[in-house]
Amino acid sequence: MFHYTVETDQSIEQTIKALEASLKEEKFGVLWEFDIRKTLEEKGFAFDKNFIVLEVCNPKEAQEVLTRNHMVGYFLPCKIVVYEDSGKTKIGMPKPSALIQMVEDDELKVFAKNIEDRLIACIDKSVA
Repeated sequence: MFHYTVETDQSIEQTIKALEASLKEEKFGVLWEFDIRKTLEEKGFAFDKNFIVLEVCNPKEAQEVLTRNHMVGYFLPCKIVVYEDSGKTKIGMPKPSALIQMVEDDELKVFAKNIEDRLIACIDKSVA
């Protein structure tokens, strides 16, 4: 599976706040918070669900992987989405280990799996 997704009874706001705290512990920061619903509505398009995309980055890790292979920049920063679905808040991300398959480098696969495991731990901690 190319993604990891969990659900919670927390609100989107609570989930994002908890996620930001757990990401900070792993030295990831939120570079940008993109509110898709708000943006679509501003452009005149109806969208009835809250859907937030967070772009997250650990600068040290980004520098290391980009130094090794600048093509990985196509996948950066990492994205985590928080959205409403069937009365629940869902939080998920594309798995870095799935994305890195496009760059044929076994060492980068190990690196991506490490990032993935840490981001999944942050997501799990934020919904616990």
